[in-house]
Amino acid sequence: MDVEATSNLLLPEAFLDFLTENGLDPSIYTAIDSIPRYIRLKPGCEAYVEEIEGEIKCKLEKVGWMPNFYSLPPHIQIANSKAYQEGKIYGIDAASGAAVSALNISAGDHILDLCAAPGAKLCMMVDVLDSLGSVTGVDVARHRLAACRTMLQKYGLGDCCRLFVADGTTFSLVPTRAHSDSQSGASAPQEKFDVYKEWKSRRPWKERKRAAKVRENGASQLVSRIQDPELIYYGRRSGVIGISRHELYQTVDSNELLHCGYDKVLVDAECTHDGSTRHIQKFEQWGWTTLQRRVLCAERTDDLTVLQLRLLTNGFRLLKLGGFLVYSTCRFHLQALQYLFPFPWIRHLITHFWILSFDDGIV
Repeated sequence: MDVEATSNLLLPEAFLDFLTENGLDPSIYTAIDSIPRYIRLKPGCEAYVEEIEGEIKCKLEKVGWMPNFYSLPPHIQIANSKAYQEGKIYGIDAASGAAVSALNISAGDHILDLCAAPGAKLCMMVDVLDSLGSVTGVDVARHRLAACRTMLQKYGLGDCCRLFVADGTTFSLVPTRAHSDSQSGASAPQEKFDVYKEWKSRRPWKERKRAAKVRENGASQLVSRIQDPELIYYGRRSGVIGISRHELYQTVDSNELLHCGYDKVLVDAECTHDGSTRHIQKFEQWGWTTLQRRVLCAERTDDLTVLQLRLLTNGFRLLKLGGFLVYSTCRFHLQALQYLFPFPWIRHLITHFWILSFDDGIV
C-alpha cells in the first residue's frame, strides 16, 4: 500500500517512514475493529461457558492453538460480568498467552518473571503451575506490581507466588527451594526468631515501618538499583513462610546458580509497543507528539534496547543448568532486534524465534 493510499489513516508522516524502514504495511494499524479480544477461562470452569455466553450475550470462540483461551468481539465488555468478578475469566492477549505457553511449564518448576506487571501473564503462569512449584514476579514499579498482587488475590492464584519490587537487570534472589541446600548455619541466631509468618494484607508494624523507610529512600515509585528488593507479597506455598529475612535475601555465586537457579525465566521487556495495534491506536487520543516521544525518539529507543539486553543477560544468568528462557516484546524495530541478536552467546542459546502478530496470534 502506498503512502497516498494510507493518508486517510491519520498516521503521521514520521510514523509512516518508520513503517517503511521496517517493512511494515500501514494498513495493519487500522484493523483494530476486526481484531478480537481474548479471555482465559480458569481451568475447572469449562462447565460455565454457556452461562458466561448468556451473561455477556455473545458466543465464545475457542482458540484452537491456546488451551483455555477464547475470543470475542472487541466491543464486548467483561468487567461487569459475574464470571469476571468471581475470577472465572480474565482478559489477556493471545500473544501474551503464547509467551507463557512457550515456557512449557511443568509441575515443580520454579519460574521467574522479570517484568511481571501488569499481571495477566503472571496469573497464567501460576494457573498452569497449579501450586506445584513457585513463581517469582519482579517489577521496578511498585504501584504496577501492587496491581499484580491484587490480580493474584482476586483470582485465588497467590499461594505459590512471591512478588518483589526490584530492578530486573540486577535482581539476584534464587528460588526458595534452594535455601535448604545452600544454608550453612550462617544466619544470625536472633533472626531465626524473626521469621516470615503467613501473609496478611495488614502487615505487622515492624514490616510496614521497614517498607515505608525503603519507599522514603527512593526518589520515586521506581526502585533504586542499589537497595534490596522489597517483598510486597508471598503466598502460603511460596517457600517464604518460616524462613528469616537473612535466608530469603541470601545470594549465591554463579556456580551455585547452575544448580539452584530458576527452571524457567520470562523476560517480557519494556518496549516502544510499535508492534501493538491497540497501543498505536491510543496515540490518536493521546496525541501524535506523544508517539514521537515514546516510539520514534532515537534516544528512547536506544535506552530501551540497552535495558532489554540487560534484562535478557540477567535472565540467562539466573537460569539453572538446563533451564529455559522466553524473551518477548511487542516491537518490530529492526535495528533494536539486530542489536540484541548478533551477540554470539545469545545466538548460541536461542532455539526458537517466533513472531507474534499484533495482539492476536502467530504470523
